[in-house]
Amino acid sequence: MVTTIKREEFCFLVVDDFSTMRRIISGLLRELGFKKILEAEDGKAALRQLELSAESGEPVHFVLSDVNMPVMNGFQLLEALRTKPEGDALRTIPVLLVTAEGRKEDIIRAAQLGATGYIVKPFNKDTVGDKIHLTLKNRNILVD
Repeated sequence: MVTTIKREEFCFLVVDDFSTMRRIISGLLRELGFKKILEAEDGKAALRQLELSAESGEPVHFVLSDVNMPVMNGFQLLEALRTKPEGDALRTIPVLLVTAEGRKEDIIRAAQLGATGYIVKPFNKDTVGDKIHLTLKNRNILVD
């Protein structure tokens, strides 16, 4: 079954403790044609934002999160999402981890925790776009 979501309704959450990096990633998403972009400064704020968005009926569809952040890092956020109760939509939300470190053990840990993908900084619009497109294709989600 293919799920179709209009591009203007498709919502991203960009999570990074560095505001400049949030602006850069949000800008890349806008260049890719996405308009609905929320931001959070750490995993704890992101989790709160995801829960509020889901309750409001305007859910976030995709998370791009830094790994290294204070309060709650990207791995902890991912684990909190993947351990949600069965049937909770947040349990299966795509999470693309973004980091400056490409350590093999971190990539393995991300995969074990259920990350959708892993991008090492620096990256460009094509890298982000390709990862998002592949994820949506694999989940039978069409954004038009």
